[in-house]
Amino acid sequence: MSATTPELKRVVTGALVGTALEWYDFFIYGTAAALVFNQLFFTEADPAAGTIAAFATFGVGFVVRPFGGILFGHLGDKIGRRSTLIITTVIMGVSTGLIGLLPTYPSIGVWAPILLTLLRVCQGLGAGAEFGGAATLLAEHAPQGRRGYYASYAQTGVQIGLVLGTSAFLLVQLLPQQEIVSWGWRVPFLVSFALIGVALYVRLRVSESPVFREMERTREIVRLPIKDAVARYPRNFLVGVGAHICDTAVVYTLATFSVAYATSRLGLDSHTALLGVIFFGLTVIVLQPIYGHLSDRVGRRPLNLFSVVFVAVFAFPYFLMVNTGVPWLVWLAMMVMGAFGFAPQVAVQPVFYAELFGARVRYTGFAASRELGAAVAGFSPLIGAALAARMGGAPWLVAAFLIGTAVISFAAFYASRESKDMDITAFDPLHRRLVEE
Repeated sequence: MSATTPELKRVVTGALVGTALEWYDFFIYGTAAALVFNQLFFTEADPAAGTIAAFATFGVGFVVRPFGGILFGHLGDKIGRRSTLIITTVIMGVSTGLIGLLPTYPSIGVWAPILLTLLRVCQGLGAGAEFGGAATLLAEHAPQGRRGYYASYAQTGVQIGLVLGTSAFLLVQLLPQQEIVSWGWRVPFLVSFALIGVALYVRLRVSESPVFREMERTREIVRLPIKDAVARYPRNFLVGVGAHICDTAVVYTLATFSVAYATSRLGLDSHTALLGVIFFGLTVIVLQPIYGHLSDRVGRRPLNLFSVVFVAVFAFPYFLMVNTGVPWLVWLAMMVMGAFGFAPQVAVQPVFYAELFGARVRYTGFAASRELGAAVAGFSPLIGAALAARMGGAPWLVAAFLIGTAVISFAAFYASRESKDMDITAFDPLHRRLVEE
């Protein structure tokens, strides 16, 4: 039931463009939280406390992501992968654009952070289903034996979103500081209104998953996918939760906490810090299809295990390099962590999660388990800021925190079973026997 070549190209393009634009929306919030939100929405707090408060609202998006995964995953397993992605595109685009229209604390007082948090909740609901849907659609269209390669483009889109969002704020930083605070910070958010149209245009041209169409034809759609996902795949569901903790902690420690740390503690200018994030993202983008292809040859499990071990080994050297304050060493640290500690596990992630669950509950199981892991690790910038504050600004407890997340994900990957040769079209029983025995 794999797609024809022209159809597969449309699916890859749709996933790449759609995830890039939607995760642009999600990532720009983190950059704004690191650079300006403490001045705009939490002005009554001292700078350190304001940054922590801004990171707390950033983390709220992760708390609601599992609910988005369950809600829209349910729709994805009931009405289709493609239709659900259309809905999440609108939710993400509108909520992000509205952030750019918000009045700030000096204008409306406490209502400013309240409204900001509510829109972050909407972002989290949309993000909770976005990646799972795009990756499921890709995996179910891809041919056997090349599923890891094609599915990796869902994660490539996420990293393009990171680079686009960071680049947007890098351009904003060219403005005078007074202009940035008064109106410049709004521009990256307002651009999202225009990006909705682009994402919808691309996604409306993508066909529904052949696996889902077969489910509809044979009436294999289940009434309550989340119940079946947990009941039929309890072990795999827990593996899915633990597997997403380390990479979430890594990317937001680098892309959000490290930016705030480098600018506020080390005195680097924001351009230097943001360039590091861009170099990190570009490194990961280049390596995604390579690692995806490699996973089709050596398997998902070896790459996952290697990646989290590297995070644990490199956590302290990473901060030693960043702590020098030398720009090229900061950039190199981010690129090395991206190349070996982050890129392997996130390149494999789309297909790894798709293979954890049978077709009837794949979207729900994928999105719900992954986003529960994201909720656990999504407060990494907040935790990092608090840990650094306890150490008088030193980042060594943050490095220990990264090692802790690597240990959790290592346990999850160790408990997983190799699944690169499974039949992804299986509705349920054969899949469970292959993966869990």
